[in-house]
Amino acid sequence: MKDSMGLSPDSRARFNLERASVLILEESTMGMSILVQILTGFGAKVLHRAENVEEAQGLVAKVELDLVVADALGPTGEGYDFVRWLRRSRIEPNCYVPVLLTAGHTPGNAVQKARDCGAHFVMTKPLTPITVLERVLWIAREGRRFVECDNYMGPDRRFKNEGVPAGQVGRRRDDLVGDVGEANEPNMEQDSIDGMLKTRRVTL
Repeated sequence: MKDSMGLSPDSRARFNLERASVLILEESTMGMSILVQILTGFGAKVLHRAENVEEAQGLVAKVELDLVVADALGPTGEGYDFVRWLRRSRIEPNCYVPVLLTAGHTPGNAVQKARDCGAHFVMTKPLTPITVLERVLWIAREGRRFVECDNYMGPDRRFKNEGVPAGQVGRRRDDLVGDVGEANEPNMEQDSIDGMLKTRRVTL
């Protein structure tokens, strides 16, 4: 089965980060070097490098960002805490910036941590240019809404909004009604429906 985030071999799309301001949080010298090479290979010229959370927080307060690539920072998981802080910082527009988390190992609990702290994706090291490119392109085209509530702030953790199960009540104001009656055939293309539902942020 083809990965839905994979690039089509026939794709001719051009991709360039020349105008993007990117923050890299990576404590390893080698890891930083690899990320710099990958991102500059995509045309990135404005790279802000941080070796620890304190440096990263300082940069968030000073410069406007278009993308954050942050390492989980080993067993301590300070990278997850940084992303959680970033989302709750209320430093606009940076608190809404797309975030890619990297980690040496990504068991199920790591993926859940990345999702719950407000990151868009977690990527397993070693990183390859194509993997990073796929994730950045996915973020650019996916259109997930930004959710703000008491215990979470970040991109909608639901990749699809298909409504709540029949007979159940949704917990969110924008949940679709599960029981919509019967229809012999659709009267609107799904892409059109999805386009109507997309908004930049949703406050719960």
